[in-house]
Amino acid sequence: MAKTDAIIGWKTITFGCHVLEPGSTAKFRTGDWRSQRPVTDREKCIKCGMCWIFCPDMAYSQTEDGYYVADMEYCKGCGICAHECPKDAITMVPEE
Repeated sequence: MAKTDAIIGWKTITFGCHVLEPGSTAKFRTGDWRSQRPVTDREKCIKCGMCWIFCPDMAYSQTEDGYYVADMEYCKGCGICAHECPKDAITMVPEE
């Protein structure tokens, strides 16, 4: 048997998989997993968008005035946005 013959397609996996249909991740509100949340200091923020670029959950969006805000329904509180912010404008605070 060739090595590629052993590969199983994603539609045949029946356990440990939450993919229901392409694009369905928007249906899963993952923010409930969070123990910390990002808070942005607008005095320090330069609107560079690094938080948006590096967010693994695409939880950030840009406001009309150019700032980036995290959608708490999807933000998992990983802190990557705070780590990547070049101006230290994002602080992770405990979720209350």
